[in-house]
Amino acid sequence: MVVADNVHKSFGPVRAVRGVSFELLPGQVAGLLGPNGAGKTTTIRMIVGCLMPDQGRVLIEGRDTADASAAARARIGYLPESTPLYMEMRVADYLTYRARLYGFGRATRKAAVDRAIERCWLKDVRTRRISQLSKGYKQRVGLASALVHNPPVLVLDEPTNGLDPTQIRETRQLVRELATDRTMLLSSHILPEVAVLCDRVIVVSGGVVRADAPPAMLGKDNAEQVTYIVQARIQRAADEEKFIKLMSQLPFVDRVDRDPARRHEGEWIEWRIDGKPGAPDLREAIATASSQTGILLRELRTEAPNLERAFLRLIEKTDGGTTP
Repeated sequence: MVVADNVHKSFGPVRAVRGVSFELLPGQVAGLLGPNGAGKTTTIRMIVGCLMPDQGRVLIEGRDTADASAAARARIGYLPESTPLYMEMRVADYLTYRARLYGFGRATRKAAVDRAIERCWLKDVRTRRISQLSKGYKQRVGLASALVHNPPVLVLDEPTNGLDPTQIRETRQLVRELATDRTMLLSSHILPEVAVLCDRVIVVSGGVVRADAPPAMLGKDNAEQVTYIVQARIQRAADEEKFIKLMSQLPFVDRVDRDPARRHEGEWIEWRIDGKPGAPDLREAIATASSQTGILLRELRTEAPNLERAFLRLIEKTDGGTTP
């Protein structure tokens, strides 16, 4: 079990974390989400004992990271965003070294290393130097080093950062397997990754927890708000201004957005139109208004709620979404 109880952390005038609280139960996989500068990494460093809170406390299975730091840290496996490895060492030698740091004696050390190598799919490279491995394998070695002492809590900071699609898929599969018998906290900027791996999402912005819920329930407050996807033919800048004004003036329309990167064939552009919570179906009103002003539509549909939209709405509610 992991408990963060009203933790605060400042660096000079910058208040990086401002009263973050949550509790992770045994066997739970939680994703920590937030924009750059939101306080995610600072929160993680306080949880793993690299930083002490200015206020509040962190408990790892009942052990306070300030009062019983060594005992708390012994219960955690931590993989930082930039995996720290000794590149000149061979895989098995490095993991043996890590096991010695955790206090394993000669009688139990080999079994601990063999277990970590088996769990992280490193059998084929156990005698190779780490410098000779691909980035995906290096990430596995980092995971193995975090697991060598078989901790009940595993904290991963951006575990797929910099990996190619194949390596990302393999790392996700490995993380899912590791999550079956331990509590896990995973920080990531990749929303689909969090949706796939985590059964709970904690959104941090401006050093404060903005939401804490299962991925499917994250946007529950906006469940009645419907987004409409519209592809409209925009031939001139005046047409774009006309379209924005036209849609914004419709009853029950909350917001009109355009994504310049989503330009389609010729002059077809995709728009997102948010209806206000509780609004009636706006598709007929959108189609009628467009036809009356000569703006041709090629597609008009509703969009199912998703984690990305819910996350962005939460961040937009904050004062800029980041800390200085």
